[in-house]
This record gives sequence, structure tokens and C-alpha cells, in this order.
Amino acid sequence: MRRPRILATALAALAILLPVTACGSSSPSSSGEGGAEPAKVRFGYIADFSGAAVLAAADKHGLWAKHGLEPELKVFTNGPLQIQALGSGDIDFGYIGSGATWLPASGKAKIIAPNMLGMADRVIVHPGSGISSVADLKGKKIGVPEGTSGDMILELALKKAGLTGKDVQKVNMDPSTVVTAFSGKQIDAAAIWYPLIDTIKKNVPDLVELTKSEDYYPELSFPSSFVARNELVAEDAATVTKVLRVLQEGNDWVAGNTAEAETLTATFLKAPAEQFKGASSVTKILPTAELRQLAQDGSAAGWYKGLADIFVTMGKLTESPDPATYFTADLYASAGAS
Repeated sequence: MRRPRILATALAALAILLPVTACGSSSPSSSGEGGAEPAKVRFGYIADFSGAAVLAAADKHGLWAKHGLEPELKVFTNGPLQIQALGSGDIDFGYIGSGATWLPASGKAKIIAPNMLGMADRVIVHPGSGISSVADLKGKKIGVPEGTSGDMILELALKKAGLTGKDVQKVNMDPSTVVTAFSGKQIDAAAIWYPLIDTIKKNVPDLVELTKSEDYYPELSFPSSFVARNELVAEDAATVTKVLRVLQEGNDWVAGNTAEAETLTATFLKAPAEQFKGASSVTKILPTAELRQLAQDGSAAGWYKGLADIFVTMGKLTESPDPATYFTADLYASAGAS
């Protein structure tokens, strides 16, 4: 394998896939709630639809200023890097996909809000490869970003087929490197997600999807989430509540305007509109009133419990903890109160 060329290509792909950081253009025009000076919050995100749509809505509709906040937004390539940044104090809040939920479950952050339910993950193979089922992956080389939702769906698929990770050649790759390696036929299969699969399809239009997120729903749900520093949740619930109100109002706008939200997210990320067209079709977006009810009745905690059980099987966790130790359901449910 010619690694220098792969690295250069991967970096080029990353530059296309992850546009420059959006900087939160909704500068406070007033002092927000209570007439106080806006509180600055450092917020991480991922430059895809589920990771940025709510933030795009908040920016467009002035929700940060409305709730007395001034955001400093920073883009990341994945959830684990944001958890690391939370731990080091470099950011206050962040966004993770379902595959990184094992990190707050292990105590490294608090989940403050469920986001969209992900339906974007796939295990894909090349057309004409002779691989027609997950069982056929035995002994094959599979590119997967470790600790992500792609890693999780691969483990679920292997388990369902009676295999384990030891039965295949798992190659840990950055998401953009998976795109390059699969397109160049340097791996037999990939565990990855949309919209990166749309990018792959430009080079491999007839790729085969062996399994998808929906194959496991509703027995398992795959929520993405907004997270916060443990210390911030413990010491400054007022600021966390303000952030939750921003996220909840932004979520409701996205839920009611999905097509417009796709275009708005592209604008927010300074990306081509076609890159996000149809992005909402691989997510399930629930209105905030429903999310609040699911937080109150324990259903949302059940989503996280189901994920934690998977992470125990994967070896990411030694035990499946009570979601109440890392998901602030009560805080989320009460944030809507004026």
C-alpha cells in the first residue's frame, strides 16, 4: 500500500467533506435573558446534517442571543475527539453520534440532550466481489473508524451472522480514509455512513449494502446526542439549561422544516447544497415535546441502555451502567419550562 499517496488523498477528501468551522454569526443584538451580558459557550460539532442542522437553525433564528448566550463553534471529525476536548476543557459542549455513546457511559461526559435517531450506517462491499452476505465477510479486510457508529453496526452485523471481530480483518481508518480506500479497492468492505457513502458512490455507483441501521430498529435505536463537560453540568446547571433551550427550539424548527433545514445546513457549513439534499431521509427527527416525554418516561434512557449493552459485547465497557449516571433526563425535560 502506498501510504503517502493515500494520506494526501485522504486529506484532500477531508477538506471537501468537512468545510471550515462555522463561527456562529448570530452575534447577540441584546443582552438576552434577564438583561445580563451573554455567556460565552464553546461548542463542538461535526460537519454533517445531524451534527450541524440544529446549530444552523439556532444561528439563523438568533436563538443563542435570545437565551443570553454567545457561541464559539468548533468543527471536529468525530465524537471521540470531542469527548477528549471536553475532558481537557477545550470545549464546553459537543455532539456525538451513537457510536461514541460508550464514552459518556464510562463517565467521561454527560449526555444533556438526545438528537436525531440515526439511520445512516451501512456495511458496504464492492459490486461483483462475491460477497453477498455478512457471513461472507469472514477473513475479509474491512475499513472502519474505530469507536464510531460504523464500528457498532459492523459488530451488530457480525454477531447476527454468528461471527465476531476476530473473524475479519478490521482496519481502523479515519472516515475520509475509508472513502479513499474503498474507492481504490484497497479494502474488501467498509462500515461507514451517509453522506460519506454518497461520496463513495461517485466512484463506486453500484456498491452493495449488506446491512443498514434500519435492520435493527426499533429493537435498537441509535440516537446522536449533545454532550457537556461533567463539571459544567454539576456546577452551572443554569447555563446548561439555556443551551438546552437553544437546542430544543432549534430541533423543533428542523423537525418542521426538513427540506429547508438541509439547505440551511449547507449554507451554515459553506458547502454545496446538493451535498445535503436528502440528508434528513437517513435520520428520524422527533419534535421536542415527544423527546421530553421520552426522557420523562424512561424510553430515551432505554435507547442509551441498549447501546451500552452493545458496547459491553464490543469490549468498550466492562458493564452496562444505569443511564441515569450519564444522561441528564430530568434536566432535559425541565428545560422547556419558562
